[in-house]
Amino acid sequence: MMEDIKSIREKIDAIDDNLVTGFAERMKLAEAVAGYKRENNLAVMDAAREQAIIDKAIAKAPADLNGEVSILMRTLMALSRERQRELMLSGEEALLPPPAAHKTENVKCVYQGVPGAWSHQAAAKLFPDAGLLPVDYFDDVFTSVKDGAADYGVVPIENSRTGAIGETYDLLRKYNCYIVGRTWIDIRHCLMAKPETEFADIREVHSHSEGFSQCRSYLTGRNWDLMNSSNTAVAAKKVRSSPGNTSAAIGSRAAAEIYGLAVLQADIMDQADNRTSFVVIGREPEYDNESDRISVTFSLAHRSGSLCEALMPYMAAGINLARIESRPASAGSFRFFAEIEGNILDPVMIDALRHALAVTEYFEVIGCYSVTE
Repeated sequence: MMEDIKSIREKIDAIDDNLVTGFAERMKLAEAVAGYKRENNLAVMDAAREQAIIDKAIAKAPADLNGEVSILMRTLMALSRERQRELMLSGEEALLPPPAAHKTENVKCVYQGVPGAWSHQAAAKLFPDAGLLPVDYFDDVFTSVKDGAADYGVVPIENSRTGAIGETYDLLRKYNCYIVGRTWIDIRHCLMAKPETEFADIREVHSHSEGFSQCRSYLTGRNWDLMNSSNTAVAAKKVRSSPGNTSAAIGSRAAAEIYGLAVLQADIMDQADNRTSFVVIGREPEYDNESDRISVTFSLAHRSGSLCEALMPYMAAGINLARIESRPASAGSFRFFAEIEGNILDPVMIDALRHALAVTEYFEVIGCYSVTE
């Protein structure tokens, strides 16, 4: 049996050698095709030609391998297109502007909400010596940074239970800010009310929609009106100033202390390890050799396999994607956001990003930064 498997593997190795040789020759011919298309101003994608090649290969294959042969040929087509686009790109534009120096003195950091908000706690963690400036809306965080009223902004981007904060992704693209840092905050929600409020008196509960989502199990079956606020700490502030003793809020213990509320029940979130990730935004990118995460945004042609092509360069380079999200750009089209583990100063990463750029309709690096706990 050992001799038999050795013989089979030797045959496989020989076939693999021929496959690699044939693939290299095919890619050389693809480069020649790219030159012709560039000179004649032709599109890289020729759907009819590709389908004809795939159909021809399937016709030659055993019937029980039709699916595998289709995948093989589509992958070859994708790699050929990627190489052609790479060669047809004009110039070697920088993927990310040179890094600015991280500001450490007289820093102004803006966050959405009021003192006691989770964003306030994240900002205090990231910038313990900075002047922390509250604003009403996420848009205000971005405009403050973009207009120079603040050096940095801190906004939530992901919760361990409810997932991505879609508005943050949309605003990153809208205002062309860069991600320059990221951290996690443990989210431990409490039910709070005025000290004289009895549990049985509660008729309405105030919080942000995310706070309600993260405490859904606790709220199920309770006959309370749920009142949305722009922020969990804003909810606590509303309860403090509300008449009577029928209102409660869901938010942080810090918010309860700031606004003089009593914690009626602690840790009411659905998951004990509930966490939210916050990103730091800046007007310019900030990165160095220690940075360990890259964020990119891109859009694709609306056709089968386009996302697979865009992710293939990372797989080929052994690079891990930590996260990928899609957001609607318009009716029927989407924009993708991906977080990639690595550093943009790494030549292997640069090569992978350029290959990904070559197969997308739009591609932008929106930050290289470090993730801190």
